[in-house]
Amino acid sequence: MEGFGNGRLLFAKNFIRYPAMLGSLIPSSRILVERLLSRVDWKRAHVIVEYGPGIGTFTEAILERLPADGKLIAIETNRDFVDYLQQELQDPRLHVECGSAADVRDILQRRGLDRVDYVISGIPFSVMPDELRQAILASTHEVLKPDGAFLVYQFSNKVLRDLERTFGEVERGFVFRNVLPAHWYDCKPRG
Repeated sequence: MEGFGNGRLLFAKNFIRYPAMLGSLIPSSRILVERLLSRVDWKRAHVIVEYGPGIGTFTEAILERLPADGKLIAIETNRDFVDYLQQELQDPRLHVECGSAADVRDILQRRGLDRVDYVISGIPFSVMPDELRQAILASTHEVLKPDGAFLVYQFSNKVLRDLERTFGEVERGFVFRNVLPAHWYDCKPRG
């Protein structure tokens, strides 16, 4: 990514303005990215949604692995990050939307899509209002294909109970080599 240095500066500025939205002063480590994306079956990953792409740390890694005919829908509430991603990541498979993850169904419908293979998220569930968290999790469950997965990384394990209530199977792990150390969850939809 050419503007990576500018991206880090943009990330830091936004952390200072909205610390609860980002959770960390620096983007996710390569180790966390690799660990979470290792959960994806790339042979069947044709439509992926990413919540809260920020400056594209995960976005770029997803695009490196995504099949040529794949689609990545990145949903971001921060207009600065939306503009940055649209400028820096020129890839026809990437569709950046300024909006809330709670509106994932509507966003997908506008693009002629119904169900997705994976949803990847690092949005800070632990600091958002309960109703919003529940709305996002329910919408995510609804848009996942039966064999899909919701892959989540968090700096707190507070969301675990909500994930277990919403999804049938939740596998989890921990990555120490990240600032801050991160929990990851691989959630499969229940029938």
